[in-house]
Amino acid sequence: MRIGNRRFGNKVLPLRNAGFRGAGKFRLIIALAIGGFALLSYCSSATYNPVTGEKQYLSITPSQEIAMGLQAVNQMAAQHGGLHPDPRLQDFVDDVCWNIINNSQAQETDWQFDCHLLADPNTVNAFALPGGQMFITYALFRQLETEGQLAGVLSHEIGHVVARHSAQRMAKSQLTQGIIQAILMGSESQSTGQIAGMVGNMVNMSYGREDELQSDSIGVQFMSQAGYDPNALKGVMTILANATGSRKSPEFFSTHPNPENRIEKINEAIKKHFPDGVPASYKP
Repeated sequence: MRIGNRRFGNKVLPLRNAGFRGAGKFRLIIALAIGGFALLSYCSSATYNPVTGEKQYLSITPSQEIAMGLQAVNQMAAQHGGLHPDPRLQDFVDDVCWNIINNSQAQETDWQFDCHLLADPNTVNAFALPGGQMFITYALFRQLETEGQLAGVLSHEIGHVVARHSAQRMAKSQLTQGIIQAILMGSESQSTGQIAGMVGNMVNMSYGREDELQSDSIGVQFMSQAGYDPNALKGVMTILANATGSRKSPEFFSTHPNPENRIEKINEAIKKHFPDGVPASYKP
């Protein structure tokens, strides 16, 4: 009798190798379970978005989105110097914001919309929280040349809200993390795990670019429904490009498309809605 070895024909294999193989199979089973659960959870969260006409995979409910956005308002405002102190400017933003909401498909939704002008004089930015809370910094606001450009910015952010991009990205991120965890569990190679993480990060960045382009398209639609010339949104892209300056990075490694590419897609959306040209009566 041999202690510590097992004989197979003419070959003698250490028992510890058999143990390693058993452990490897166990790791594989756990990895498949983790990946399967992540995929099943993602696929079972399918819902239809009546505004975009698309099936989406979402991990939270509309009421949860609204609550998340409301809870984050004060924190986001504080990060940008608080709300702008001039009520006249805030009133102007509100007027344009609600003109868009009340005269576009956005009025058919139940999101709790609110537009905020932030005091930040340095950061050229606008963004939306889940559920309808939207922000534009004074640094961007003061560079806008027309009411139509402001309408373009706000319509784009409303587009993010109605398309439920935040909830959609949360669900996709959870799926990506689940698959990465499954790969890490099933692989003994550290480099495999690093590659999986890198690929997952790039996939999620591409989702971000797709969201921006979709919001541009929705923005063209909503601002047009409110009587604004959608060509004004291209002027916003020029402002953003100038603000970016020489700090451009390859689009593949960015969560936002390059402004030049966005202008091309905006032109396509305008041509789709106005094949004979935008009426001259629309506000620039």
